[in-house]
Amino acid sequence: MLSLCTCLGAQAVELKPQGVSVEGIVPAGWSHQEAQGDLNKDGIPDLVVVATPDDVENTITRSDGYVYNFNQPILAIYFGTAQGQFHQWKAYDNVIPGDDSENCHNDVSLEITDRGVIRISIQLFCSAGSYGVSTDTYSYRYQNGDFFLIGMDKEEMQRNTGTITLVSENYLTWKRQTKMSNAFDDSAPTEKWTKISRKTLEKLGAREL
Repeated sequence: MLSLCTCLGAQAVELKPQGVSVEGIVPAGWSHQEAQGDLNKDGIPDLVVVATPDDVENTITRSDGYVYNFNQPILAIYFGTAQGQFHQWKAYDNVIPGDDSENCHNDVSLEITDRGVIRISIQLFCSAGSYGVSTDTYSYRYQNGDFFLIGMDKEEMQRNTGTITLVSENYLTWKRQTKMSNAFDDSAPTEKWTKISRKTLEKLGAREL
């Protein structure tokens, strides 16, 4: 009996497979972001969550009390039901990059558009060792039973010069737009369109973003 209790106590804390709200799905103490919208076009709101565990062995506490959390974030998609529940469709522990340095931080934000597209934005900011700030935004759409990458935006800003470069790729039209501008002056941005090679659409979970 003692052995059984010890085993149960060692079970890992995980996202709940279902719930009526994000608060009932994400374990207490985990940081998280979420977005709601209709992903599978059934007229019922769905839920996308990025949640970061709080396992202490993967954290460092600074002398002023600030905690660096190096746990791997989890991306989870929940489809809604007519009964008001969210049921987990799939969870990924290899998609959202975690922080691996005290100097650099990945800020993640989520959006579900009116057309049911998941937009995952990841901004990398380094307080030392880099003049640049970059934001990558990935657009995924549910089709043929899975989520596929249909577009990507990559924005980079040089803090020393103010130069902003935005590259947007559309994997439905197979076109790339490149825009250049500067945050420090009022000059008109430049814009260039090019074609990109067609390829098989990439599934969500195929790699870390």
